Amino acid sequence: MDNSDDKTALKQRIAELERLNENLRTGAVADAEHLASRTSRLHENEQYVRLLIDAVVDYAIFMLDTSGTVITWNPGARRIKGYEPNEVIGSHFARFYTEADRTAGIPAQALAQATRAGKHEMEGWRVRKDGSVFWANVVITAIRDAKGVLIGFAKITRDLTDRHASEERLRQAQKMEAVGQLTGGIAHDFNNLLTVIIGSIDTAKRRLLERPDAVLERSLNTAMDGEQRGALLVHHLLAFSRSQPLQPRVLAVNTLITGMSDMLRRSLGETIRIETVLGGGVWPVFADATELEGARPS
Repeated sequence: MDNSDDKTALKQRIAELERLNENLRTGAVADAEHLASRTSRLHENEQYVRLLIDAVVDYAIFMLDTSGTVITWNPGARRIKGYEPNEVIGSHFARFYTEADRTAGIPAQALAQATRAGKHEMEGWRVRKDGSVFWANVVITAIRDAKGVLIGFAKITRDLTDRHASEERLRQAQKMEAVGQLTGGIAHDFNNLLTVIIGSIDTAKRRLLERPDAVLERSLNTAMDGEQRGALLVHHLLAFSRSQPLQPRVLAVNTLITGMSDMLRRSLGETIRIETVLGGGVWPVFADATELEGARPS
């Protein structure tokens, strides 16, 4: 009786163990399938991200290790910076900075800032493979694992050379506008002073008719010559500030240049010698004299 009970209990225990083993096997298979599925999706996601990054050609997107060594290189980086992947992977990203920035330690400072704050962004000149420079917007983002340990950096570079040039032209135009406004104000004030001077010279000349004086007459003639040069200077200043309307007319270029040379000789004095070489058979031109006098080669 006791042996029969023992056998029954043993069989039940064996059956229970077999069911538990089957459950474990089934669970292990399910876990393995689930893990395989997650791994497959992860690989698919990684492949999708890689395809997405490789499709970007307007941005240089690449990864750095914790020391700043390049470990990936997308087609946008190749287009913007000019390097093939095998030429740049394994090298330090400081090679993309100017010599002045490298000397100043800018690359190391950028990584340090990204490590501390999680992100570093700046604009500045960067160097292509051929040695030419371009104006770039650079973003460096720190990459950490699930435990918060730094494992590298993601770096994105945009070529903003055209925008930077446009902004620089705008700044220069604004500067010239400000200079023009200042010049126009000075020219008007100077013109008022000339008006007083001319009035005084005219009064002196009328007095000279009543009491001739050769020395005084020469002095007045010199003053009138200075007044004429001052009036011409005002004309130049007003034309520069665009306060003077353009007055195009037919001009003899050689005659215009000769007049400018004479004015420069009188203005610069005897310590500077000016030699003017005129061309033969120069055609007349239809232009504003002041604009033509101020023209410079492009």
